[in-house]
Amino acid sequence: MTAPDITLNSGTTIPQLGLGVWQATNDETERAVRSALDDAGYRHIDTAAAYGNEEGVGRALAGSPVPREDVFLTTKLWNSDQGYEPALKAFDASLQRLGTDYVDLYLIHWPLQNDERLLRTWDALEKIAESGRAKAIGVCNFEPRHLQLLVDRGGMLPAVDQVELHPHLPQHAIRSFAADHGIAVESWSPLGGTSNSGWGPNSKPNTLLVDPIITRIADRHSKSAAQVLIRWHLQNGLIVIPKSVHEDRIAQNIDVFDFELTDLDISEIETLDDGTRVGAHPDELNIGAPD
Repeated sequence: MTAPDITLNSGTTIPQLGLGVWQATNDETERAVRSALDDAGYRHIDTAAAYGNEEGVGRALAGSPVPREDVFLTTKLWNSDQGYEPALKAFDASLQRLGTDYVDLYLIHWPLQNDERLLRTWDALEKIAESGRAKAIGVCNFEPRHLQLLVDRGGMLPAVDQVELHPHLPQHAIRSFAADHGIAVESWSPLGGTSNSGWGPNSKPNTLLVDPIITRIADRHSKSAAQVLIRWHLQNGLIVIPKSVHEDRIAQNIDVFDFELTDLDISEIETLDDGTRVGAHPDELNIGAPD
């Protein structure tokens, strides 16, 4: 299986489907990434400093026969390292843990409720991009007002805004703003999160994988509910990074290029939009903010 590429505003291309590794240990991550790269055909891996598993990703990249230049690698800056000099140091530390001299995409993980510090952080990311050590730079969890800060500032715009996005939370306002400014949108928790309650104050257990609408569509196509949800992201032009550490699910999640959802399927999925979140709203949680 080979995922199609999307061209970012930086001129680099990103595989539209990748493997996320949130909540996986270093050892789990190493095994999952090796399975994804060596067996399932993934060429896009998404990690973060806050996940605590960059070393596992690095070991998998070093051990895989897939050349480093064939893998699109993303990592993220945690909030405690926001600011100009702290961000530069944190990026160096991520590269060391990953065992590589560049990443393909470097993201601000969360928008601080401190616009001045946030803009200084973006200055650092621009410097990193100009050095060539990040082929593209972007953000996570930015609402339109955060993106507008960067538009008004001038200079580079984010190549990507990675946000919580699934049929319960299709993020129409963010997608519209991003489309108007040439910013690609990437979905985290694309399957609706876990069966637990999530980590946001108003989050609920994920019901998408057992939702009767999704399972009925899956039956129509002889696919799994997860495959239907991944296909929904792809057909909406979104970049999607489902997480798994199970080899069978990793393989199944990329086996989505031999069918298409119909207009009827998509219209039925649209009825699931109820604003339910897995995580916190960016304006409600100043998570990990530095002093």
